[in-house]
Amino acid sequence: VQLVESGGGSVQPGGSLRLSCQAAGDIFRINTMGWYRQFPGKPRELLASIGPTGTANYEDTVRGRFTVSRDNAKNTMFLQMSRLTPEDTGFYYCTAKAARTDGSGWTNYWGQGTQVTVAS
Repeated sequence: VQLVESGGGSVQPGGSLRLSCQAAGDIFRINTMGWYRQFPGKPRELLASIGPTGTANYEDTVRGRFTVSRDNAKNTMFLQMSRLTPEDTGFYYCTAKAARTDGSGWTNYWGQGTQVTVAS
């Protein structure tokens, strides 16, 4: 199973970006998916997660500004980010708890990450 993020880049403060995360490969089912952010020298922090039926949870600093969604038919998750601030600058990773068709059980998979830079 591979996760591929896209949509990162540079934006001015107050702007918006939409990240995508598409899962591909030997997928039987995907459970919870999530977005993490990492600052240099810091551990990754969970920003938002979404269950298979669309139930979403957010970290306090992004609640109300970021919206996580998913398209189960396309094994894709999105993160709509608005009112971005320089403090949102970081490397963004997606993760998915997925099961393969070989019955090997649930595994947490990670994407390669994408850089988001918010600056004037």
